[in-house]
Amino acid sequence: MRASHLAASGCILAALTFGVAACGDDDSGDSGASSGSKSLTIYSSLPLQGDSRPQSQSVVNGEKLALKEAGNKAGDFEITYKSLDDATAATGKWEPGQTSANARKAAQDKSTIAYLGEFNSGASAISIPILNEVGILQVSPSNTAVGLTRSQGAEKGEPDKYYPSGKRTFGRVVPADHIQAAAQVTYQKDVGCKKTCVLNDKEVYGAGLATQVVSAAKTQGLETVGNEGIDPKAANYRSLATEVKGSGADCVFYGGITQNNAVQLFKDLHAANPDAKLFGPDGVAESAFSEKIGSAVEKVTYITNPTLDPKLYPEAGQKFFKDYKAAYGKDPEPYAIYGYEAMKVVLQAIADAGDKGNDRQAVIDAFFNIKDRESVLGTYSIDENGDTTLSSYGGNRVEGGALVFDKKIEAQTQQ
Repeated sequence: MRASHLAASGCILAALTFGVAACGDDDSGDSGASSGSKSLTIYSSLPLQGDSRPQSQSVVNGEKLALKEAGNKAGDFEITYKSLDDATAATGKWEPGQTSANARKAAQDKSTIAYLGEFNSGASAISIPILNEVGILQVSPSNTAVGLTRSQGAEKGEPDKYYPSGKRTFGRVVPADHIQAAAQVTYQKDVGCKKTCVLNDKEVYGAGLATQVVSAAKTQGLETVGNEGIDPKAANYRSLATEVKGSGADCVFYGGITQNNAVQLFKDLHAANPDAKLFGPDGVAESAFSEKIGSAVEKVTYITNPTLDPKLYPEAGQKFFKDYKAAYGKDPEPYAIYGYEAMKVVLQAIADAGDKGNDRQAVIDAFFNIKDRESVLGTYSIDENGDTTLSSYGGNRVEGGALVFDKKIEAQTQQ
């Protein structure tokens, strides 16, 4: 998920370029070091304030459920879980300074063996270099920006600029955005789109995904117009909506997150052109968005996210949905199952490292060596980039304020 405000702190920029030492405190341990202890800590960093909270809390619940099922152990090692908040009350969403502080906290804790996060790709662009400097495995349950792991379709300098040590330490259990973009375009064509106007929220995730959608559209023969960044703090988008209508587009795609004023954007787009179909990505696949857009906008809204209908998962996945509801009294938000799997795969990496489960580099190596893992999501491997080999996406509608599964989409990607 691409952040227009990454430049908000010189310290953050320094961290991206030179590593965590540029932010002052460099007493954060040695890369690949072993704690020598049988007690290890796994940190989680997610936005737990504002509209992000319901989704993120559901992810935390998934992580806790996975650890509880494992008896708070991985191999012979006792695991302590610490949940951190990368959002602030002032912003109501993830914030660069808080994200940096979370990563430094984990980096300076000698017991840290892994870090689950961030939720937003722009946040991981900040935390990855800090954790990479000290050789801590980082696994995201939700980051999809291609530039975090791949050079194909990424911006100049990506992904190498995120890894000052020269070694890869980051991976994810969710398919990257070149896959989501292909699924998005397939979905748009399936429902009759001929010409799609593309908008984005200017963050790492949103702008990157919008660019990927434009590229996928060319491959699949769908006409696109624009790729304009919106002002997330605008009072309304009536003028923009009028411009979109004037473009002749019969569909509109927004690359971005709920917290960047997505609800207002969708309402204004619909008011200006009630017949246009509106498309959003996994960044708006949450109750904070679906509960607020209203019944009229619901009828023309289509959303992609990697979570499928429970019945399409293997037995272990179907069990997860039942166990989650039994434990927390309600159905999970879309990314809860990915939080569960992120914890599970980290626990496997620690266990696979054997008596070196407290050695950071050994655990990183074990993660990148995962092949044909049978999981709640299905069977997958981790490739050399740290990406999952899973490629299915779900197409969703909104009904009565809730996200409703529509269809499974197999992404046709050239990358």
